[in-house]
Amino acid sequence: MSVEAGRLAAILVRRVRLPNDRRTPAAARALVRSVLAEAGLDSLVNEALLLTTELSTNAVVHAGTELDIDVEADPAGLTVTVTDFAPGPVEQLAVGPRNEQPDIGEVAERGRGLLLVDHFASRWGTVHEGTGKGVWFRLEHKGPADDGSPAAGKEVAPTVGELTTLLQISPERQTDESMAEFATELLSRLSRLTGATGAVVRLDRGDGGGRQLLARHGRAPRDDADTIRVRLAVQRPYSGELELDASPAGYAQPLATIVAERFSLHLENDRLRRTDLRRQTWLTFLAEASELLAQSLDVNLTMALIPQLVVPRLGQWCAVHTTDAWGRLQLAAATHADEAAVPQLHSTLAETGPDTILARLEEASRLGQQVMFGTPPEGFAVPLVARGQRLGTLAVGRHLRHRHDGDEVAVLEDVARRAALAIDNARIHEERRQVARTLQASLLPPALPHVTGIGFAAEYVPTGSEVGGDFYDVVPAGDDSWIVVVGDVSGKGVQAATVTGLVRDVIRILVDDRKPMTEILCRVNRTLVQRGGGRYCTLAMASVARAGNDLEVCLHLAGHDRSVLVRADGKTSFVGEGGTALGLLETITSPDVAVLLHPGDSLIFYTDGVTERRRGRELFGTARLRDAAAPLAGYSADVMAARLRSTTINFSVEEPRDDIAILVLRNDAPTTRL
Repeated sequence: MSVEAGRLAAILVRRVRLPNDRRTPAAARALVRSVLAEAGLDSLVNEALLLTTELSTNAVVHAGTELDIDVEADPAGLTVTVTDFAPGPVEQLAVGPRNEQPDIGEVAERGRGLLLVDHFASRWGTVHEGTGKGVWFRLEHKGPADDGSPAAGKEVAPTVGELTTLLQISPERQTDESMAEFATELLSRLSRLTGATGAVVRLDRGDGGGRQLLARHGRAPRDDADTIRVRLAVQRPYSGELELDASPAGYAQPLATIVAERFSLHLENDRLRRTDLRRQTWLTFLAEASELLAQSLDVNLTMALIPQLVVPRLGQWCAVHTTDAWGRLQLAAATHADEAAVPQLHSTLAETGPDTILARLEEASRLGQQVMFGTPPEGFAVPLVARGQRLGTLAVGRHLRHRHDGDEVAVLEDVARRAALAIDNARIHEERRQVARTLQASLLPPALPHVTGIGFAAEYVPTGSEVGGDFYDVVPAGDDSWIVVVGDVSGKGVQAATVTGLVRDVIRILVDDRKPMTEILCRVNRTLVQRGGGRYCTLAMASVARAGNDLEVCLHLAGHDRSVLVRADGKTSFVGEGGTALGLLETITSPDVAVLLHPGDSLIFYTDGVTERRRGRELFGTARLRDAAAPLAGYSADVMAARLRSTTINFSVEEPRDDIAILVLRNDAPTTRL
């Protein structure tokens, strides 16, 4: 650092070259302070130090070179020049252009460096000397007749301490109450500095409520008085203004502008905080909506759920229309925030004509884009499109005192996309479910034989949207004889259904050819080994023949669960001997067991979907099945099958994981009385 000094005719001059580092502003202030003390200009110390700090700090930050500080004091005042050696215009040193606008609010954001100089300096300007460029300011010394007293008739400039008191205040936390308190305190301090009788801040947050009074100090500005109005520098949807009951002359205008800008910064922070919280809320809402929509695979339930998600959070009312086979819109679900208005909403949606809501909905569906419709009722429609297919429209009416903003429209469009996908998934699931049920029904007999003295009854419960491998059949095998079959092919889906149909058809053909059951089982086993695609089948097969009032049953079990024998007196037991499942080995063993059914006796066949029905980790099991069958002695085969189905299903609240097949054979012959 180099220092040059001189004194010419009561003029005190100091010149210092300072390095470019963070200590430079402090060194510049020390130089100016020493010159003021030596020249006896202590009354200028606050303004001089403030402006010197501002210019030297800006030069260090933006110029990046050494600085020359020239200080010249005389009895009339003080002149300070700050010069840097960076290329470019002088505005870089001052961080912005010179303030040539009468309204301080029109100064560019990068012009705040010269704002203080413009307000506190008596005169100021710029210099260009060779490779250097700089800014100078002049502070005039106040004489006895210019002491700032009221008698002098001149306005007193606010001191650095008063400005510091005005600006060194921040809200304690970002809440509505703290922002109002912060604004009130700013207005109070501004009024004390400017002598204003009152001030207000009005703010419109863009929520449909209009411009509201946020803070007030003193009395409200009068309509017939000179007032200062400063717009708040905030981004949309916020807007507002500060109004000060004071004359625009003097320092009141720039001070009001400074306060408005300071408060605007905190309002921007509040807006950004609210926007962030709102978007987090919308993300949570969309996640919850997706979860709810994904839980249902029922088309009607899904469409009924969509309006409930939208109202009242995103609209006053909501309606879902779907397209039929001819492309016409049909109302699927609608709701209103006011339940009493639902009938009127349905009536309005049903109106036809070029200016109706339905016409606008058809336009949205046809164009595949958002369409607005006017009052009454005001709102817009979004097409429901999933996988390139137009499924219908989602119509939403706005709240009476709130217009949809950009975020809400984006959320509604996202809801429409998710809803369309959920509807399409539910439709696909329903179609697959219907196909599975149709295919499953084709693998089961349309009806069981009605035979006098013999009761045949069956219950079947399919699961999911895939066809299972469980089946049953009763095939006539001659005069007063039948073959009863209950089987379970491994796996699910089309391949399992193909193998199931194969097994059933082979059995029917061999029974028609009057083949014995051992040969039937061997033929089915050989067929599965050759054409089963690695799938196997468990089978319970029994021949039934009359013997007077009794029924002679010959039972074969090919890897299947033992059947339950229910006597007329309620005694139960398991019958049958285990054999080899079909389709696993080239040769099988299948021992036969003879069972004689007296009048009133029943034999229950079932698949593993019954015994493996789960309630948590607990299985329904064979023991529980036998216990459930015992009280059913004496009931018809239809009642027994229905009761066993109900008992199995009610064992757990969960959906069955496997198909359930139950077949009951009962001897309905009258009991012989002795």
